[in-house]
Amino acid sequence: MDCKLYSAYLNILREELLPAMGCTEPIALAYAAASARALLGKIPERAYVEVSGNLIKNAMGVTVPNTDGMRGIEAAVAAGIVAGDERRMLECIACVDCADRENIREYLAKNIITVELCESELAFDCTIKVEAEGENALIRIANAHTNIVRREKNGEVICDTPVTCESEDGMSSHECLTVENIIKFAEEVELSDVEYLLTRQIECNTAISKEGLTNQWGACIGQTLMTVAGDNIMNRAKARAAAGSDARMNGCAMPVVILSGSGNQGMTASLPVITYAEEQGRSREELLRALVVSDLCTIHLKTYIGRLSAFCGAVCAGAGAGAGICFLEGGRMREVAHTLVNALGISSGIVCDGAKASCAGKIALAVEAGILGWEMFKNGKQFYSGEGIITKGVENTIRNVGILGHDGMKATDRTIMEIMLKKMC
Repeated sequence: MDCKLYSAYLNILREELLPAMGCTEPIALAYAAASARALLGKIPERAYVEVSGNLIKNAMGVTVPNTDGMRGIEAAVAAGIVAGDERRMLECIACVDCADRENIREYLAKNIITVELCESELAFDCTIKVEAEGENALIRIANAHTNIVRREKNGEVICDTPVTCESEDGMSSHECLTVENIIKFAEEVELSDVEYLLTRQIECNTAISKEGLTNQWGACIGQTLMTVAGDNIMNRAKARAAAGSDARMNGCAMPVVILSGSGNQGMTASLPVITYAEEQGRSREELLRALVVSDLCTIHLKTYIGRLSAFCGAVCAGAGAGAGICFLEGGRMREVAHTLVNALGISSGIVCDGAKASCAGKIALAVEAGILGWEMFKNGKQFYSGEGIITKGVENTIRNVGILGHDGMKATDRTIMEIMLKKMC
């Protein structure tokens, strides 16, 4: 594989496989708030928050970890202001203790946090301005969860990065990703280059999945699947991924390794592949290379759609997981391509109506679609060009899904947000 392309793929994995605690949208708000407080140099007397609709959608329904069950934007901002460590980024409230929790509750009770919908064309846009003792500080994050584009103190602009469309300045372009080259990279990558990233993904995501299967979190989708559908390999793969989301969406203070900015996608892409590798007695090398396929296919599928949209990201990760399992069982370019197309043909209609407990159920459906896509092809069955959004060539189908998710579902996204915002009034 070309050295330049090899380095690009490796950098993409390094940038995307990050640890985070809690749903990434409220945690990004906590990170912004902690950064604003640090820049101000004192606890703010007031905080003004402007966020895009998609951030509201993904922050209003999930529990913020380490807050004793509090939900929503104000809780995330209060946690970041009172106890956040901005140096830890998406794990900024991981070390909150009992005293901090009480302080967060007291700070929130003062009603000094104002939240408004910002007039922005960006799906991901957040500005937090804090004030205390006649001083003020401002932080703006746009397009990606830790992408600070503006810092300002007392009217002095410290940094101001122009924001255009949905660009993520400083991060690697994903335009180099193709299914064919993903397969080549997975076959040729030096395991020492990816072992730390993938080991962390395996350990973190497996641990929170076990927590979700053991204790009562949210709607207990993972536990329900194991109770009603039995201990077969496909069901176990679905249940383990869903159980991780059960715990994460409902405030579990355990880290996950995210993918495309999403912990749910990180768990969906990894846990089914891990489950199949364990069941089939695959070697460590086989597992790691299959995870490379799943992770990169998920990123590739999500690239055209964007980080936040009305298209459920679990669909991409479920298809990625199917591709990873296909690769684990000996499939290569032809087999992986058909698995992806079949999976996308099954589940591409699932909408994202915000982060919440029901994400676990959508994850289970997406994992089933990914695995079914592979099982279909093993049994000589497939979807053909002209059937809905499916067209000839896996890359063309991926682009069609991207157009559907990014452009075609904009009106759907607005309608979802209008419905959800009515509940806030």
